[in-house]
Amino acid sequence: MSKSTCSHYCYRGKRHLRTLRWMIQHEGYLCKWIIMQESVLLSFPCCLNFRPRTVWLGHPEKREQRYPRNVINNQKYNFFTFLPGVLFNQFKYFFNLYFLLLACSQFVNELRLGALYTYWVPLGFVLIITIVREAVEEMRCFLRDKEVNSQIYSKLSTRGTVKVKSSGIQVGDLIIVEKTFFPDFYHKGSCFLRTDQLDGETDWKLRLPVACTQRLPTAADLLQIRSFVYAEEPNIDIHNFIGTFTREDGDPPVSESLSIENTLWASTVIASGTVVGVVIYTGKELRSVMNTSNPRHKIGLIDLEVNCLTKILFGALVVVSLVMVALQHFAGRWYLQIFRFLLLFSNIVPISLRVNLDMGKMVFSWMIKKDSKIPGTVVRASTIPEQLGRISYLLTDKTGTLTQNEMVFRRLHLGTVAYGMDSMDEVQSHVFSAYTQVTEAGNRVTSTPASRAPGASKVRKTISSRVHEAVKAIALVHNVTPVYESNGVTDQAEAEQHYEDTCRVYQASSPDEVSLVQWTESVGLTLVGRDQSSMQLRTPSGQILNFTILQAFPFTYESKRMGIIVRDESTGEITFYLKGADVVMAGIVQYNDWLEEECGNMAREGLRVLVVAKKSLTVEQYQDFEARYVQAKLSVHDRSLKVATVIESLEMEMELLCLTGVEDQLQADVRPTLEILRNAGIKVWMLTGDKLETATCTAKNAHLVTRNQDIHVFRPVTTRSEAHLELNAFRRKHDCALVISGDSLEVCLKYYEYEFMELACQCPAIVCCRCAPTQKAQIVRLLQERTGKLTCAVGDGGNDVSMIQEADCGVGVEGKEGKQASLAADFSITQFKHLGRLLMVHGRNSYKRSAALSQFVIHRSLCISTMQGHILSFFFSVPHRYSTIYTMFPVFSLVLDKDVKSEVAMLYPELYKDLLKGRPLSFKTFLIWVLISIYQGKRILWLFYPMVRNKLHSVTELLSLACYIASLVFLHEFIEEIFLIVTSCYLMNLTHVNKWNPPSYSKLTS
Repeated sequence: MSKSTCSHYCYRGKRHLRTLRWMIQHEGYLCKWIIMQESVLLSFPCCLNFRPRTVWLGHPEKREQRYPRNVINNQKYNFFTFLPGVLFNQFKYFFNLYFLLLACSQFVNELRLGALYTYWVPLGFVLIITIVREAVEEMRCFLRDKEVNSQIYSKLSTRGTVKVKSSGIQVGDLIIVEKTFFPDFYHKGSCFLRTDQLDGETDWKLRLPVACTQRLPTAADLLQIRSFVYAEEPNIDIHNFIGTFTREDGDPPVSESLSIENTLWASTVIASGTVVGVVIYTGKELRSVMNTSNPRHKIGLIDLEVNCLTKILFGALVVVSLVMVALQHFAGRWYLQIFRFLLLFSNIVPISLRVNLDMGKMVFSWMIKKDSKIPGTVVRASTIPEQLGRISYLLTDKTGTLTQNEMVFRRLHLGTVAYGMDSMDEVQSHVFSAYTQVTEAGNRVTSTPASRAPGASKVRKTISSRVHEAVKAIALVHNVTPVYESNGVTDQAEAEQHYEDTCRVYQASSPDEVSLVQWTESVGLTLVGRDQSSMQLRTPSGQILNFTILQAFPFTYESKRMGIIVRDESTGEITFYLKGADVVMAGIVQYNDWLEEECGNMAREGLRVLVVAKKSLTVEQYQDFEARYVQAKLSVHDRSLKVATVIESLEMEMELLCLTGVEDQLQADVRPTLEILRNAGIKVWMLTGDKLETATCTAKNAHLVTRNQDIHVFRPVTTRSEAHLELNAFRRKHDCALVISGDSLEVCLKYYEYEFMELACQCPAIVCCRCAPTQKAQIVRLLQERTGKLTCAVGDGGNDVSMIQEADCGVGVEGKEGKQASLAADFSITQFKHLGRLLMVHGRNSYKRSAALSQFVIHRSLCISTMQGHILSFFFSVPHRYSTIYTMFPVFSLVLDKDVKSEVAMLYPELYKDLLKGRPLSFKTFLIWVLISIYQGKRILWLFYPMVRNKLHSVTELLSLACYIASLVFLHEFIEEIFLIVTSCYLMNLTHVNKWNPPSYSKLTS
C-alpha cells in the first residue's frame, strides 16, 4: 500500500459540540484519500441562499462564492445586545412591566407616595439577580466557544505544513487530522468513524478514499495536481451526499463519483488512520449546525399563570380605584385621584411576589443539587425547577440513555437444542472437538478429547457438526475488523504480526456484530485478521484458517440482512453466508417448523434475533453470479433494483444454521423508572436514530411496551395514499404502541399532521426509529402545539441537543457520547434512574411550593389592601416595605413545606398525576384565596383597633416574631399552620379548611 493521504476533514459545528470531536490519531499508516467535511442543525436562516459549489483542492482563493466563517457561536447575546436583550425578556411580560411602570411613576411629584427605594429596591434586586445569572451563563458560553474556535489544526500549503486555528479554516483548505486511537488495519486507505453526535449511533462506520488519490506518493502532491470537488448545496440530510471528484491534469481527465462513504461530517470521531481532507462546508453550513436549534429563553408555566393572575388583580385594582373616586363624586382633579388610588392600592399586585418566587426557585435548585440520592445532578436553568412537576410527555433517546450500548450474546438456538449463558462450555467443547478432529485427519495427531472417542454416538457427532457450522458462519458473516495497538509491552507491529489477544480491539458498524465476534472468540474460533479481500480465523488449536472475501453485501434498512461470499483457501470451497431479521429470512431459508415460534419466544425476552443461513456454491455458479452482478453495478438506470435482483437470485433455499440472541444491556433501574413514570401519568416516547428492529427490542426489554400491549409497526410509506391507508389501519387498533420510522413520520406529518398527532397522543407509547435530530425537535414542538402539555426531553448525545432545547424541560445524561447534551440541558443527571426522583420528589415539591407561595403572597397583600381600603391612606408609604421585608420570612418559609415524605412520593407516583391538572394554582383556588384574604383582612382590622387605642401594637409585633421563631424550632412539621396564625393574627387558617376538604393523599401523611 502506498502511504499517503486521506481527504477527510471535519469541522465542528455551531451548537453544543463545545469540544472539538475531531479525535483522530496516529502513529502508523497514512490513509490517502479525499473526503469532505461537514455537520448539521435544526433551524437556520431561511434567507441563506444555499447553492452547489466547486472546491479546488488547496486553493481557497479560487472560490466562486462567499462562505461563512468557520466559527462557533453559542451565545444568545453579544456585547451590545446583552443588556437590552435581558431587559426585554424580563419586561415583555405584564407582571414585570407593571412593576417597572409603578416604580417610574414615583418620579412624578404628584404621584409620589413615599421613598423611591420602597419601589426600586425590590425591582432592582430581581433585575440584578437576573442580569448576573445571564452574564455568568454568557461568559461560560463565550469561554467554551473560544476554546473550540482556538483549536489548532495542521494545514497543507505550498509552504509545507502550517498550523491554523479552527476559526481560520476556509473552504478548500487541506487539513491533516491526526489519529488518536489505534492504527488502521485496512491497507487501502479506509478508516472507521463514529457518528454518535449526529445520529446517536455509537457503532463504527467504514469510510472509503477517493481511489485516484491513492496513487500519489505523498500528501503534499495533492497541491501539485489540478483537481476539484463538485459538491451539492448544504442541507440537513446526514445520511446522503452527492458530489464528484475531478482531476483535470490527467490524460484523459479522471472523474470519480462521491457518496456518503467518501465523507466525514463535523462532530464525528475517527478511530483509525491519519486523514487529509478538503474542507467543503464551514460555519453555519455544517450539517451539525443545521440540525441544531438555537437556544431559546424558557419561562415556566407557573410564571405565565402568575402573569395571568396579575392581569386579573390589575383589573381589580382599576375597579377599586374607580369605586374610591366614585365615592368622592369625582370631585376636583378626579383623573389624578384615580392614578393616586392606583398607586395607593398597588399592593394588590405585590412586587414581593416576584422576589419570593425567584428566591424560591434558587432554593429549589439548591435542594436538587444537594440531594445525596441523585449525586452529580446539576441545575443549569434555575428559573424553571417547578416545570419538573407538571410533565405530561417524556421523550427519550435510546442509545446511552435507556441502554448502555453494550451488547451481550445470550443464546444460540439450533432448532432442536438451545444454548444459553450457562451452557456455553458445551459449545466450546463442540468447537474444540470439531477442529481437533480436523487436525487429526490432516496431521495424524492424537489429541481427540474423550467426548470424541470412536465410541461416541452418531447423534453426538451430528450436534457437534451443527454447532461447528453455526459458530463458523457467525465468525465469517460480519463486517468486523480486528485492529491491534500497543499495550506498553508489545508494540503495534509485533502485536499485529503475532495476533496478540491482549492488543486486539474489534471495530465494526454495529455493536451487535462485535458481540457476535467476541462470542465466537470465547468459544474458540477467533477473528484475528481482515482486510477488504481476505479474512483470517484462528482455531482452538492455534491453526490459522484463511478465507478470501469474494463479495460482501452490507446490511441496509430496506433489505434487513447482510451477506458475504468467501472461499476457503485450504479446500477451495465457495460458501454464501447470510444473516438477517426473521421477517425476511423466513422466505429465504428452507422449510422448517420452528423458526417463527422460536424467534417469537426470543423476541419476547427482549433479545435481538438474527437468523443465520448458508449456501454452498460451485465455481461455475459463482462465476455466473459474478458476471451478472458486475453488469448490474455498471447500469446507469435502476442500478439498485438490478443489483438487488441479482443478489436475490442466490437467496433461495438456503440452509438454516441457527438463531442468535443478543441483548442490549439497559441502564441501571430503567424498568422500575419507566414504571414509575407510567403510573404518574407520563407518556413516554422513544426517539432514536437506531434501526427499527433494535428500537423495538429495546422497547420490549425496557418494558416501555407492557406485555399485554400490542405493537403496531407502521409500514414504510412514501406517498400520500400509502400514508392514508396505513393511518386507517392504525386507527382500528386500541391500546396499541406505535413503532414508526423517521421517513414514514415525515410523510405523515407532511400530509396528515393533525390526524397523526391525534392518533399518536392516544397511544400508551411511541417508538420512532431512524429519527434525525431535526425530527426529534419537530416532534417535541408538535406535542407542545397540539396538546398544550409540558414536555421533557432526555438524551445524552449531540444529536439530542435540538430536542432538549425545544422541550419545556431538557434533561441531559452524562454518558459515553460526551457532555454535549448535558451542557445544553436545563438539568443534568448522571443516570436515567435519577429522573424518577427528579420528577416525583423535586418536581412535585417545587411546583406545589411555588403555587402555595405565590398564592399566599397574594393573600398577604390582599389582606393589607383590604385594611387599606377601610382606613384609606393610613399605611400611606408602608405597604411595600411591610410586604417585601417585614413579612417575607414567615411567607418564604413555604419553600420548606412538605406535604408527604420523599419516600412516599416515590412509592405512590399517582400523587404526581394530580398535579398534571394544575389544581394547586388555578382560578378556583385563586378565588378561594381572595375570599379568605378579604375576610381575614377585616378580622385583623377589627383586632387592630384596640391595639392602636392602647398603644400595644409594638409589643404585639415583637410577640408575633418570637412566636414565629419558636414555631420554626419546635413545630417545624406544622409550619404551614403556624405561619398562617402568626401572620394573619387570627385562628381561622387553612388547617380548618383542609379538615372540611382533605386532599386525596391525606391518609398517606399519617
